[in-house]
Amino acid sequence: MSRISAEGSINPHTMTKKELLTFMTGRCKHGHKYFAHPACYIREQGRKPRVGYLDIETSNLDANYGVIITYCILDNDTGEIFEGIIDEKDIRAGQFDKTVCKKLIQDMLRFDVLKGYYSTKFDIPFIRSRCLKWGLDFPVYKTIDHKDLYYMVKRLLKLNRNSLEVTTKFLGIKGKNHVHGDQWMEALYCTGDKQKKAIEYILDHNRRDVKITKQLDDKLKAFDRGIVKSI
Repeated sequence: MSRISAEGSINPHTMTKKELLTFMTGRCKHGHKYFAHPACYIREQGRKPRVGYLDIETSNLDANYGVIITYCILDNDTGEIFEGIIDEKDIRAGQFDKTVCKKLIQDMLRFDVLKGYYSTKFDIPFIRSRCLKWGLDFPVYKTIDHKDLYYMVKRLLKLNRNSLEVTTKFLGIKGKNHVHGDQWMEALYCTGDKQKKAIEYILDHNRRDVKITKQLDDKLKAFDRGIVKSI
């Protein structure tokens, strides 16, 4: 189910007690409770949704064979990056990405809207899959809104490929780099400095991706129809 406007939904986890009380009990000019008309709450109460740019790095494209190695969420307003990395102790104990998944959920709940690139088909379902495996409370339907910039690029531009790399290079956005096969394996199967360096490189790659995703969004915002969906 789509909802119009990234300014049209609110994640209660991001609200103060006072805001939440008004949201749950107050009424808009149409006579409806604000929680039924969140767009009215935003307009009438002057609340701006918090937007973050999400990206994960994984050891495999499928969640039943891979784990989350790092994640980043870039705060649109402050530029702060909330991030996490897989823990070596968890790997050796067979917990793999359980702790990093738990931290990722906490950071996701800081935001009203999360934006990503090909995140509808990859990041969001991968995160959901890993969280369900570990029995963690992945944010339920309509808690957080989501926008996938891949579909904006597919609709608005005519390129030979709609990948993040091709799109950002075409638009003059710099920063994209690559992680090589050995670095993925070193992050999971090595220990000590070799593992640490591999994870640091993957995390740097992850940070770069959320930064260029935001820059891409800034370039395309003028053509945005404002359609968002729940994660």
